[in-house]
Amino acid sequence: MSRRIIALLLSTMLVLMTFTGCTKVKPGAEFDASADFETIVEQAKGSTVRFYGWGGDEQRNKWLDTVVAPALKEKYDITLERIPMDIDQILAKLSGEKQAGEENGSIDMIWINGENFYSAKENGLLFGPFADKLPNFKKNIDADSEEIQKDFGYPIEGYEAPYGKAQIVMINDSAVTPEAPKNTVELMEYVKKYKGKVTYPALPDFTGSAFVRNVIYDIVGYEQFMDMEPDKAIVKAAIEPALAYLRELNPYLWNEGRTFPAASTELDNMFADGELAMSMSYSPYSVALSIEDGIYPETARAFQFEKGTIGNTNYMAIAANSPNKAAAMVAINEIMSAELQASQFSVLKALPVVEYGRLSDDEKAMFDSVDIGKGTIPQDKLLSKRLPEMPAKLVPIIEEIWAQEVVGK
Repeated sequence: MSRRIIALLLSTMLVLMTFTGCTKVKPGAEFDASADFETIVEQAKGSTVRFYGWGGDEQRNKWLDTVVAPALKEKYDITLERIPMDIDQILAKLSGEKQAGEENGSIDMIWINGENFYSAKENGLLFGPFADKLPNFKKNIDADSEEIQKDFGYPIEGYEAPYGKAQIVMINDSAVTPEAPKNTVELMEYVKKYKGKVTYPALPDFTGSAFVRNVIYDIVGYEQFMDMEPDKAIVKAAIEPALAYLRELNPYLWNEGRTFPAASTELDNMFADGELAMSMSYSPYSVALSIEDGIYPETARAFQFEKGTIGNTNYMAIAANSPNKAAAMVAINEIMSAELQASQFSVLKALPVVEYGRLSDDEKAMFDSVDIGKGTIPQDKLLSKRLPEMPAKLVPIIEEIWAQEVVGK
């Protein structure tokens, strides 16, 4: 072949490559948010959806890998790629991609809620609204409920869909400490009796922060915070009686309140090892799993204050620059199915987000058959004492005040 012909062929290939590069549709660019769900399912076939979220729960990781992923592959030919990452790193990644102008990012689905959802939505990092397009959301979820309307008091507006419910409980070993405090007055007596054997995670640990807010609720109530202005002076004045209580608690805590465990996992390990007389969890049935796994003794039990404990819903969102929005929507819809919600309830003991009254008899039977395990609070009693979360804007203010006014005081 002559050099002239070779040059001509190379020139033609270059032109074709340039043309193709200019006209090629980018991954995800063809997604039509107005399409019906059947069309979205077709678009999702053969896709890989990358699910970013906290990876510290090994049982949840296993459930996602061995239950959710196979279901998505079998039913929709969607590959679920679970990518463990802390939410602050996820938000930093999303923000960095946005600043760089990356239209097709590295994140599709996100496990998110509370302050992080507020920050992500306010900064335009999320795709939506999408929730009302999902059949299982319309069928199984009470879209008019306060927890689906707002996340930590912040309007959701369809930018996330529910994943599971949580509610804080406290945990002790009835064989070691027979009493279970029913309020902050009894908790003070308990802490004094078992001096050095009680503490809580340092804020802003999620569970530690929720515990402090629960103390605030028990002492000054929760209603005033629902529409409170996010002003530090106003918040501090409102929670001052609780701050005084926490300061009074300090000398009787582990390490005399000079320092606190860095995370709830550290607190739980200390309780499991017998170093502490009490633990706490935002997963109300985690005590049953720990008993099953031999981490806790059979006599461990969860308890809550008489006035109630804070509960919230965690959610799934979609990145604004996700190149696989169709697959993300299909995956989120499937996780809200009665089958996967019942599986999550059975395997992970996570409170389901589906409305029981909306289910068929066969679907109800799946939930009715779940054994919530030893040491737990019956679901009806637990939910009857479920208190609303504070607005997201107030949480970091309270955490800042705690660090200044309680630690080491």
